[in-house]
Amino acid sequence: MALDKNQIARRIAQELKHNMYVNLGIGIPTLVANYIPEGIDVEFQSENGVLGMGPFPFEGDEDPDMINAGKQTITTLPGAALFDSATSFAMIRGQHVQLTVLGAMEVSEKGDIANWKIPGKMVKGMGGAMDLVASADNIIVAMMHTNRAGDSKILKKCTLPITGVNCVKKIVTNLAVLEVTNNGLKLLERAPGVSIKEIIQATESELIVEEEIPEMEF
Repeated sequence: MALDKNQIARRIAQELKHNMYVNLGIGIPTLVANYIPEGIDVEFQSENGVLGMGPFPFEGDEDPDMINAGKQTITTLPGAALFDSATSFAMIRGQHVQLTVLGAMEVSEKGDIANWKIPGKMVKGMGGAMDLVASADNIIVAMMHTNRAGDSKILKKCTLPITGVNCVKKIVTNLAVLEVTNNGLKLLERAPGVSIKEIIQATESELIVEEEIPEMEF
């Protein structure tokens, strides 16, 4: 069975390590903050000027002045810091963020990402994505495997305007976990009940499939 957005976030949360500084992009990535594994302390950074974000607030507890880069209301943890965007981007460009989780419209087999513009549609701008993909050493993409028309979003070559080239390390979708290697995309895990054949059919690019592929565990 294909995963929902929260399950994608839960799987990505398994990639978090103790004392990591992590930036969460707009969309599915923001949900990762709700699934931090027990015994792990992580500092979530948002490019609008927050370090130390917590999970989303419960209904009725929202503070309209406390938001993330996607303008969603957030909570802050003890010791959190607020600062201007210049300081925030200095952290990003100085490579002080150790993991970045981004949403994407397309990802290529070489790890290129397109996540900020669809030609002909109004957009607010590229946000901090350009700086994040240029500066981060570890980028994980969280997205649906196909678009609403059923076409693959994991391609041999991106068709939309590129945000970053050869920068994505891992892709977690509603169907699979994929690793970007020098030889192409390697299938690491599959969603519970989803077959390898289904994943291959939903993927435009070629996949490296070695031995048995385990199901994701939560």
